[in-house]
Amino acid sequence: MQKILLAEDDPNLGDILKDYLELKGKFEVTLCKDGDEALRQFNKEPFDLCILDVMMPRKDGFTLGKEIRKTNADIPIIFATAKGMMEDKTEAFGLGGDDYITKPFRVEELLLRIHALLKRASREKQEETYADKFDIGKYHFDYVAQQISYDGQQQKLSTKEAELLRLLCIKKNDVLTREEALLKIWHDDNYFNGRSMDVFLSKLRKYLRDDPNVEIVNVHGKGYKLLVS
Repeated sequence: MQKILLAEDDPNLGDILKDYLELKGKFEVTLCKDGDEALRQFNKEPFDLCILDVMMPRKDGFTLGKEIRKTNADIPIIFATAKGMMEDKTEAFGLGGDDYITKPFRVEELLLRIHALLKRASREKQEETYADKFDIGKYHFDYVAQQISYDGQQQKLSTKEAELLRLLCIKKNDVLTREEALLKIWHDDNYFNGRSMDVFLSKLRKYLRDDPNVEIVNVHGKGYKLLVS
């Protein structure tokens, strides 16, 4: 049975969501009344998905989501709020949220979103577990050997270069967020690790520069994308 952490300070709504998701979704739901309680619970046991109300006492949902992301870069997070402003949605996704739902919402819609996120997370986990060889345009990348091959020549990679390129390959033509890369490889998204990652990205761009159909681009405010045309 998959486990959901539900942080909701409205006791009536919280109980309704918990009962519905347990009955219809067959999930095990842990309901917390504020952000501090939710963070303590998250650190005590593993969860498969988080639903975080944004407007909560003691610790708001955005702050809670950011702290959860420091511990787990992969767990799906849905932010729920009465706010519908574009800047709130931008902040939600900028903090590593996977989805955003505006109150009032139908619990049936929430359940559909949960199933979609869990399905995607399961697929990505399988890809990350088994994928270790990639074709990148004219290049061949062997993650285990930490090596790029091109036109009979080989380029040896450092461990972090190989880890970063692997994440980019798994997300090929899609955005790899800066936070996800830092948390998965450096386990901390502080400023100094961010500067270190920028150096490794520059090196990877240099290694891949001989194929004009391959490019690592910056996605403003989000992260990076490995484009292969």
